[in-house]
Amino acid sequence: MVRLDGDGRSGRPDSLAAEEPLEIRIGGEPLTVTMRTPGHDFDLVAGFLVGEGLVTTAEELAALRYCAGTDPDGANTYNVVDATVRGARPALSAHRNLLTTSACGLCGRDTVDAVRTRSRWDVAPDPLSVPAAVLYDLPGRLRAAQRAFDSTGGLHAAGLFGADGTPLCVREDVGRHNAVDKVVGWALREGRLPLTGHLLMVSGRASFELTQKAALAGLPLLAAVSAPSSLAVDLAEELGLTLVGFLRERSANVYSRADRIR
Repeated sequence: MVRLDGDGRSGRPDSLAAEEPLEIRIGGEPLTVTMRTPGHDFDLVAGFLVGEGLVTTAEELAALRYCAGTDPDGANTYNVVDATVRGARPALSAHRNLLTTSACGLCGRDTVDAVRTRSRWDVAPDPLSVPAAVLYDLPGRLRAAQRAFDSTGGLHAAGLFGADGTPLCVREDVGRHNAVDKVVGWALREGRLPLTGHLLMVSGRASFELTQKAALAGLPLLAAVSAPSSLAVDLAEELGLTLVGFLRERSANVYSRADRIR
């Protein structure tokens, strides 16, 4: 890497965020390929399946295993995960079956209506009540747990917190939707869904998809360092989810269900 600094330049090594493909299968049948940062792959797959509405409880996810990769030397590349789902076999034709980049979590869906999946969990009646002081602390607590970001500067983060601001799970990834899937997948595998009374904090913006993922996990509050999209606000209002944006330096915008912040 060549570093330009004013009129000078110098050569130096640099740490980069890893990005590799992960193929997700159900019962041996390909479902999708996503670009992700390797690590916590089982959490990623579990969370992805929750976000697709294919599983809702730990009992429904019978097993996760790595399959043999395509390394020329025959070594396992750990880039293929096969999930075994209990109960009725999901209709994979109704879901994505294509390459998904680390930046796009809705590729392959035909219309916005198709992704307005109704969650099994109703977040509207959740009695969560959060002091503003706890909310203001979330960005700092999330940033403190971003170990990979310190060396690469190129990863998104998502963090699950208790109502008192206690961090429960923080995950990083080149894809912001992947980071959320890793958190939700961890919660699923720990038997914690629905995440009643919990908070989700993300390092980027609050998109429609992240809002939907939060609702599908039973989360009553999603907070983001950056802006929400108009569609994310519409969905949050429709579902009764508290959506917070521009959360930084002891200030925030609350776009829906502000009654949960005291």
